[in-house]
Amino acid sequence: MIVAESAYLAVTAALLVAALGKLRDVRGFARSVAGYQVLPGRLAGSAAVGVLVAESVAAGLLLAPGGRRWGGVVAGVLFVAFMAAMASVLRRRMAVDCGCFGGRDLVGAGTLLRTGLLLVLAVTAAVTGPVAFAPVQLPVAAVLLGLAFLPARLLRVERASYGPRPGTRFALTGGPEPTGDRTMYALVSPACGLCKEMLPEFVATAGRLEVVLVSAVDGYGGAGLPVVVDPDVFDRNDIPWPPYVVVTDRAGTVLSAGGAADPAQLEQVLSMAG
Repeated sequence: MIVAESAYLAVTAALLVAALGKLRDVRGFARSVAGYQVLPGRLAGSAAVGVLVAESVAAGLLLAPGGRRWGGVVAGVLFVAFMAAMASVLRRRMAVDCGCFGGRDLVGAGTLLRTGLLLVLAVTAAVTGPVAFAPVQLPVAAVLLGLAFLPARLLRVERASYGPRPGTRFALTGGPEPTGDRTMYALVSPACGLCKEMLPEFVATAGRLEVVLVSAVDGYGGAGLPVVVDPDVFDRNDIPWPPYVVVTDRAGTVLSAGGAADPAQLEQVLSMAG
């Protein structure tokens, strides 16, 4: 059947587009992986590279008739893992970048259904096995790919604003009394590898304004900076994942806020505070 015989091309195209999108910004994809919070943060970078390699290998195997069954199996395992991570995010009602194709789509029912349809195509490719290429497979594969991506288009989750907005109060329990006109609260987690990478930047920022580290659980070393443990700080302020920074004035009014996964993002939030 031509549909089943074209499935491998559709999956190969999806994997190559996904791999190329991630390759353009591996660090950004690592931040997306960390945002899922299903792995320790220190493993986000390694996991991102592993996914990129696995997608490339699966695509290569699918293109080779002799390796097509294994390519379908590898792709299927990847899609199952992606679906499990997405389901976890949806269950926890988190706002997380999918990271699927190098874009900034949020995880939602559409991305979950798209991955499920790609899983069906991967299984079909594995079961069908090696078939000779025929030109008619190209348009059929294009149609299959379009149908797989349609749910994500129709059910796309609009990117909602999250985190405390300027002019509102930053809700923190147990924080120290501010001593300066500006205070930067860096929200971190002991399991967040990016937080550990950014710690020297937070320490360096303490030379410009008061810096306080905030964690939902105990166990984060502050490298000389004060640490506040507030279990509900993320939910109370609608903050999706660390590292995240909030800059307030002496009265606790938010001046700026945003993700701080790299020095450029941190500097952008600081610059918005004025």
